[in-house]
Amino acid sequence: QVQLVESGGGLVQAGGSLRLSCAASERTFSKYAMGWFRQAPGKERAFVAVISWNGGAKDYADSVKGRFTISRDNAKNTVYLQMHYLEPEDTAVYYCAADTRGYYSSSIYTDTSRYDSWGRGTQVTVSS
Repeated sequence: QVQLVESGGGLVQAGGSLRLSCAASERTFSKYAMGWFRQAPGKERAFVAVISWNGGAKDYADSVKGRFTISRDNAKNTVYLQMHYLEPEDTAVYYCAADTRGYYSSSIYTDTSRYDSWGRGTQVTVSS
């Protein structure tokens, strides 16, 4: 499994921006699709965004389309989630995850069950 560490969370006012980072422990990170998920209190973990191993394919949850952007820098073993126009409903713990079964695949998935390596999460709180 890949060790993943998220950072960049914090408290921000509605309408503000944050950029989350997820650093991987090994260079094999570049082979895998990477996803961002979030979990709000009392809710299940939900898909936010995913990017294929080479950045050629991306997908977003409808609730974040046009506001969030996922990207990656394989040279730095890092995936990012740029978040703009944040809303109180975006408040959650944000997790990054790796799909290590689909290395070098252009297929990307939104289901949490597909991902087998997870970080510990970073808290994002958006105040109204």
